[in-house]
Amino acid sequence: MTLTMNDKPIDYQALIPQGRTREDIRHRKKIIKDFYANWIAINPTKHIFNIALHDFIHIKFLSIQETADQAAFTYKSTLAVTYLTEILEKAVIEKRVKPKPNNQNQKRFSEIIIMQYNKRAFGKIKLTIGVLRGSRQKIQYCITSIEKTTINPPHPGNSC
Repeated sequence: MTLTMNDKPIDYQALIPQGRTREDIRHRKKIIKDFYANWIAINPTKHIFNIALHDFIHIKFLSIQETADQAAFTYKSTLAVTYLTEILEKAVIEKRVKPKPNNQNQKRFSEIIIMQYNKRAFGKIKLTIGVLRGSRQKIQYCITSIEKTTINPPHPGNSC
């Protein structure tokens, strides 16, 4: 899916700042939130069927908030978010884990599913899914790129 602005495709690679300043991170966070707003306008049901899970993955406010908070730290993770539909459809299950006990955002989940999508000419993308207690609804929790080596130290509060 290609998002457009004034009927022209949006070139996210050119739009996303690549620096590490606070302003760059703040700008990437806004780009992610705007991307989700446009995506929801095109996908009003706010869910996509995942082949590996044989179930729908839903987008909620938490999906947008957590992804914006985590993916904004790097250019590549921000760019990964722009492949949202493809990731939601084609990511495969890597492992299932229990929610982190000290993470307030994960308390509503009975299980966390770590998924991965290998995007040609981009690399690996991590998709974290939360399974809601009771309803068992699958919620997209976070999307980040998987870097083979990192030159950036991990940032505090990384919950993806």
